Amino acid sequence: MSLGSLFKRNKKDTKDKKQNGDEDFSVEIVNNLDKNLDNLKKMLEEPNDLVIREFTIRHTNHRGALVIIDGLVDQDTVDNKILMRLQRVNERKDLPNDNKKLLDVIYQELISVSDIKKSKTLDDATNSLLYGNTIFYLEGIDTVLIMDTKGWESRSIEEPMSEPTIRGPREGFVENLRTNMVLIRRHIRDPNLRFKTHQIGRRSKKNLVVTYIEGVVHPDLVKEINRRLKTIDMDDAPESGFIEQWIEDSFISPFPQIMNTERPDRVAISLLEGKVAIILDGTPFVLVAPFNIGDALQSPEDYYERWTIGTLLRSLRYLAAFISIFAPALYIALISFHSGMIPSKLAFSIAATREGVPFPAFVEALLMGVTMELLREAGARLPKTIGQTIGIVGGLVIGDAAVQAGIVSPIMVIVVALTAIASFSLPAYSVAISFRMIRFGFMIAAAAFGLYGIILSYIMVNIHIVNLKSIGVPYSVPFAPSFISDWKDLVFRAPIQALTRRPQYLKTDDPESGNKGRQGS
Repeated sequence: MSLGSLFKRNKKDTKDKKQNGDEDFSVEIVNNLDKNLDNLKKMLEEPNDLVIREFTIRHTNHRGALVIIDGLVDQDTVDNKILMRLQRVNERKDLPNDNKKLLDVIYQELISVSDIKKSKTLDDATNSLLYGNTIFYLEGIDTVLIMDTKGWESRSIEEPMSEPTIRGPREGFVENLRTNMVLIRRHIRDPNLRFKTHQIGRRSKKNLVVTYIEGVVHPDLVKEINRRLKTIDMDDAPESGFIEQWIEDSFISPFPQIMNTERPDRVAISLLEGKVAIILDGTPFVLVAPFNIGDALQSPEDYYERWTIGTLLRSLRYLAAFISIFAPALYIALISFHSGMIPSKLAFSIAATREGVPFPAFVEALLMGVTMELLREAGARLPKTIGQTIGIVGGLVIGDAAVQAGIVSPIMVIVVALTAIASFSLPAYSVAISFRMIRFGFMIAAAAFGLYGIILSYIMVNIHIVNLKSIGVPYSVPFAPSFISDWKDLVFRAPIQALTRRPQYLKTDDPESGNKGRQGS
């Protein structure tokens, strides 16, 4: 049997199971306590961290049991707000003998936990148990109580590691979903702020929250994101990058179509503009959509400084993006094909430094470019203190050694160093990686056709960007399609008093900003 036919058969079997409801099959809670506990143990295969506390309610002689997963719950809440109060039931003599009435008394009067619900299926109870909740069984009842007692260890709020802050809030998202939601609420105290929960992962069943401001965001944008999220079919999503890759418009594009960030202030600004945020439990990186090429070169700090400083910083980023992409390609084209365009004195100087170099300009640039990428990757993977040393010392030592050995010219080292510095100036790491990728494409085009190859490659990249979309929104807005009113906050940043409208291309329900500033501009 061929691999293709086997794949088709397995795919058909999976489809048949879904249609027959096998994957959604769930054991019902029964009236027998021992049977319920046995079913739970069999489903989990009696793990070492499963804790079952059985007890008897004295005046009614009814048996009960509390079930938790050790390490996932807040032990103080379980002991003082649930177990202690259930044990004090023995002091009451007015308890009903009827099982259902007794469960109602426990549910309404005894348990002092804010979030508590009832369930009749083992599947629901088990999923809640594995998420840090406490399960209460009562003999003779086919219903369990699920109490919110989550309390596992988590990282404290710190400054974002991937987005260093010069001016602005120094708090970043963490791996705890509730903490991240609180951080957003602290920035936006609007009753229209919405958090809609999805479950992602057939086995992990992680919580994912879609966040937006109702009355500001366009409803179709929220519907489209929810539709794409419902199509996700995987066992687990360990990081928000899985979600990003699943719901993006084009998986073959080198450009990121959804922004990821660790900064709550950046998410708050985006929500007030009319965008949507996606928060996944277990990761500090929150997704924001839609995303366009202009957003890639902006930073919240542009609005924390005066407009002249913000404009200067943003203009420098656009210049850095140009250098990061084109500098090595222009060097190759000018040296290999268009040396007549170089001023005479500079041409003589370059020719003198290249004397004895055994490689053509393209191979020289490729060797140095790959070496720089290896050093960058090595520095990122090593511990922070060592990584910085490797990046700086390695670059200096290898560059100087290569020049002394006559493998590359000094001007090539300058070009590569300038390119690396320019790529470090880009605020979005994923965008910087994209520019690094297409840089090699421009270098190949320059080696083949000179400046004509660079121009053709540039046209192809622009055609791709114009046709690319982010959740249905053109990636090239507000350049094309052109929204002139949004240009005052694009390459240049207008004074804060002039930013009184939300981006026109988002077609928000409330185009006017409630406050004169970037938050809602």
